[in-house]
Amino acid sequence: MATETTAAEVAGAAHEAGSAGMPQLDFSTFPNQIFWLVVTLVVIYFILTRISLPRIGAVLAERKGTMTNDLAAAEELKQKAVAAEQAYNDALARARVEAAKIVAEARAEIQKDLDKATAKADVEISAKAAESEKRIAEIRAGAIEAVTAVAKDTAKELVSALGGKADAASVNAAVAARLKG
Repeated sequence: MATETTAAEVAGAAHEAGSAGMPQLDFSTFPNQIFWLVVTLVVIYFILTRISLPRIGAVLAERKGTMTNDLAAAEELKQKAVAAEQAYNDALARARVEAAKIVAEARAEIQKDLDKATAKADVEISAKAAESEKRIAEIRAGAIEAVTAVAKDTAKELVSALGGKADAASVNAAVAARLKG
């Protein structure tokens, strides 16, 4: 009956398992565990204070310096941008004044050329008008002469058609009196 176990055997096995359990819970090893805990904490403390924290501090100081320098550079660039914008606005204002001056000069020059061209055209128009008036006067004179000649011929023909005899002086006098009004 090797498979049957007695209560005494079970109790003995449980007692052996309790002493062979987790060493952290064994009160007899507490002083040893506390010693190694203190040694480990001291080693971690020295590693942190002598190696890690100075490096982290240096990185933080470097970052702070970089940020301070970047902020100073940004402020300087901002001032330069403001100055550049002011210079741009000043240059733009000067360019507008110069453009207005150039436009005024161009207008004056164009007006001067226009006045010259207008004067020249006025002279040409006056000359053509005088010439036209002269031609009109010549045409009028020619027309009056032609009307007078036709009137004299018609008057002679009418007098002779009506059976009368008209001399040239009386016909000329009658036509001249009638043309005067």
